Amino acid sequence: MQGIIYEEPSVLQFLFITCIIGGWTAWRTGKSVAENWQSYKTVIVYTLLLGVGIRFVHHALFAGTMFSPQYYVVDTIVLLLFSTAGFRYYRTRQMATSYYWLYEKASPFSWKQK
Repeated sequence: MQGIIYEEPSVLQFLFITCIIGGWTAWRTGKSVAENWQSYKTVIVYTLLLGVGIRFVHHALFAGTMFSPQYYVVDTIVLLLFSTAGFRYYRTRQMATSYYWLYEKASPFSWKQK
């Protein structure tokens, strides 16, 4: 997998930077967009920018390549998973609490009509 998904010599570096630091930041990005009642398109734009930031962290800390389309796409897909989960989680909570007479939670990531 080294060289395909991540370029660092250890998978732990990829997991720490992309999944833990980037994932937490992406989750908070999705939460912020949902709490401000913005659309999902905003999540995508912010996550694309966050992907550039995470590539910079890989470059600055571990001498990774800054402008590698392959690793940028991998990092951004991972970040998009986290940001989408954060967005859907908080949007579901919003819909179930703000419109409690219309909607109820169907799962942590979706709602349904009562």
